[in-house]
Amino acid sequence: MPTITAPETGVRTDVALGTPWNVVVHNDPVNLMSYVAFVLKKIFGYPDQEAERLMLQVHREGRSIVWTGARERAEHFVRELHGHQLMATLQQAD
Repeated sequence: MPTITAPETGVRTDVALGTPWNVVVHNDPVNLMSYVAFVLKKIFGYPDQEAERLMLQVHREGRSIVWTGARERAEHFVRELHGHQLMATLQQAD
């Protein structure tokens, strides 16, 4: 008589489901600082002061974490930033 085994459930153990992800904007030689601040306000709804702070961090440090949260939402924000010609990546939060 053949042995019947239960199918794998597909549960991943390498990354917890609630692990937050960072949206990182990188400095580039093309976009004006005012444009970067404008895009951050438009996409994330940041007030002027916060968008300016994040833009200056990108300019001075070469990158800034502009949002942290669920992976699917973070991927959406990266696509939005790319659509506005900004260099952005997704990075798992510590």
